[in-house]
This record gives sequence, structure tokens and C-alpha cells, in this order.
Amino acid sequence: MVIVTLEKYVIEGGKPLYGDIQISGAKNAAVAILPATVLIEGVCRIENIPNILDVKKIVDILYQMGAQVRLINKNTIEIDTTNIKNMAPPYDMVRSMRASYYLLGAMLGRFHEAQVAMPGGCNFGVRPIDQHIKGFEAMGVSVSVEPGGLIDARVAEGTLHGGGSIYLDVVSVGATMNIMLAAARAEGTTIIENAAKEPHIVDLANFLNSMGADVKGAGTDSIKINGVKALHGGTYSIIPDQIEAGTYMALAAATGGEVSINNIIPKHMESITAKLIEMGVEVEEGDDSIVVRRDPAKRLERVNIKTMPYPGFPTDMQPQMAILLTLADGIGIITEGVWDNRFRYVDELKRMGANIQVDGKIAVFEGVDHLIPAPVKACDLRAGAAMVIAGLVTKGRTEVEDIFHIERGYEEIVEKLRGVGADIRKITVNDPSVIGKIG
Repeated sequence: MVIVTLEKYVIEGGKPLYGDIQISGAKNAAVAILPATVLIEGVCRIENIPNILDVKKIVDILYQMGAQVRLINKNTIEIDTTNIKNMAPPYDMVRSMRASYYLLGAMLGRFHEAQVAMPGGCNFGVRPIDQHIKGFEAMGVSVSVEPGGLIDARVAEGTLHGGGSIYLDVVSVGATMNIMLAAARAEGTTIIENAAKEPHIVDLANFLNSMGADVKGAGTDSIKINGVKALHGGTYSIIPDQIEAGTYMALAAATGGEVSINNIIPKHMESITAKLIEMGVEVEEGDDSIVVRRDPAKRLERVNIKTMPYPGFPTDMQPQMAILLTLADGIGIITEGVWDNRFRYVDELKRMGANIQVDGKIAVFEGVDHLIPAPVKACDLRAGAAMVIAGLVTKGRTEVEDIFHIERGYEEIVEKLRGVGADIRKITVNDPSVIGKIG
């Protein structure tokens, strides 16, 4: 008999928050930059790494592949992949996270072949890798998917060469970054047209360039990569996390009070800031901080939101903003412009008294005066953060389960929230529903 222990958050909400929150390094940059170290024969010192589960998984995968890993502190790591083995990364670990597919591009660039399992991660829509494959094939790579979901990619003949001009049929962050990784050490030039422009793409390009790569145009829709023979080690600091910062901005707007969000790049937050101001929230920008204020007695105003690739409103902020629309005065609409199935969390909010109707990629929110406490689950990473916000804005006790989703992408979320006056704690419980079912 095996008794399974589970962790959950217990929240006593319903009060405004005041204080400062420090933003960690960007998850979406870290999970690409760490695999990028495979391209480098030398020591990479990477600073401002978020201390989150997805980062720990990537580091563990690299270690099992033969990388030398030295933890300087919780946010600084040294990685030397000089003697890394050309092997398939551990199947189960790769299957547990989407960003593991960046190992494909990095290993192709270094070894000209790679075997990586189909990625996992949050499940809110089909995540095809056809645009990744299109880019690799333009560089002379033959790609097949083996039984069991193993992607086998290798140079068909000769050597890995530049792909010339590769036009992405859809704007894809993953494909843009993966092609950049492979092209960094290919022979010749690769130009990615209709490239994604997100801040973490620019950060990956800056990291590669600091190690000797030649990448131009990151942050525009045309990125040019001139391949080089080798990359050298060095030190690099990851940018602040745009989505973590946006999450705490939405949290402060929802609960009311005054929260200063520090260690950010305000320009990255412009689309989020604009919507909060439209909802009647006061937002004050500093050089590397944003202060969010709202009178708890003043009701939020309704808005319409459509998620789009950067610099549009980020899909990863959609569930958090949904909490604000749930409580706003009037009817607001969210149109999901990126993923097919990102409204699964709506059923959890309905348990708390929200009035929401979903039709495909459109959700209509009729604002309610307040939410009621209820046990809820984190359906995925960002929906989990939304459940935390919902709990903090609701008077009474809310319990959030499946919090492993949340800890994939938020560093020390409990500690940061307690620092601004939130009543939240993490507890461990035994789940009687699975006693005797395992083992």
C-alpha cells in the first residue's frame, strides 16, 4: 500500500495588499538559454535564473547527459557541456515539459543529430512542431517521429548548412528559437521570416551573441543568423520575467491596495499596463519598477481583451486578467488568439460564483460583486496563478490543489505574496482517494 502525499495552497483572502515584490528571471528565456549551453564548449555562468521546477528539470537533463553543473546560489549556475554525450535525453523528464524541444535545435547545432521525445507541459491545445521541422529540413535535416513519440532528427547528408530564407507559416516562439539554436553553428546563413518577437527571443539572441554567435534582428519579424564554427563560454544574466510581473500587477489590481513590482523592464509590460489603466487601475512606471494602486472600494471597469503574439496582449496573461473581468462592472470579453483550449479554468471559477460563458475561443464575463470560497484546482501554470488571485480576492478560505503546475513557473510565490500581506500557506496532505490503488 502506498499513501500519496499532495501539496496545496490554503488562502484566507479578501483584503488589500501592500508592499514590494521582486521579480525573478524569465522562465521562458531560461528554458531556452539552458539548452543553448549544449552549443558551447566551455563554462557558461548564467545569472538571474528563476528557481522553479522547469529550470530544475532542464538542468537535471543536462547533468544526466554529461554536463558539469555547479550551483553558485539559487539563482546562479555554472554549466560546462564540453564533454556532453550525444544521447537521447531521459524520456520521462522530456515528456513533462514543453521547452525540452529546444534540445533538438541545440543538439543539431552541436552534433548534427538529435533524438528527443515529443514535449509535454501545459495541455491547452495542440502544439504542433511542424514549423520547427520545416526550419530543420531547410537546413538539410531529415526528421521522423518514431513509435512512442521519439523525434529523430539528423543531417541527411554532408553537414548542417544554413537554411537560407525560412518563412514561418504562423508566428511561433518555439520554432523561432529552435531554428536560431540549430542555425547558430550551421555552415552559412539562415534568415527566419515572420519570426516571433517576444522578449525571451531577444534574450536568447543576446545570450548566443555574448558567446560568439552572429544573430541579427531579434525582436523584429526577420532574424538573420550567420553560422559560426564554435561558441565560447562566458557570463550572462537573464532578463526579468514579463509574465510573473504581469501576474502580480493583475493580483494588485484585483485585491486593491498598493504593490511595487521591482526588477522589471516596463516596456515589456506595455500591453498589460494599458488594459489595467483602461479598467480604472492606477499604474505608475519607474525605470525598473511599476507601482499598481487601486482603491478596494472602487469597482473595476469592464474591458475587451484579445491575446496576440508580442507586442500584443500575451496569451500567458489571459487567465489572470479573467479574474479582473469576473469582478468588473459590466460585460467583458476575452478572445483567445493563440491557443485553442485555454478556457478550461472557467469551470473552476464558476465554482466560486463567476458568471462566464465560453464559445470556442471567446469567453464572455458578466461581472459579479464578489466570489465565494471553494476548493479549486490549477489546470495549468497560468490558470493556477489565476486561482491564487481568485483566492486572495475572495473573503474566506480557498484551497488550491495541483500546485505543481504553479511552481513550474513561479519562484517562491508563497513567500512573495506573504511579503505583501497575503494570508497564504502551503500544506502537505495525504490523499485517501489513492490509498491502496498504487503499489
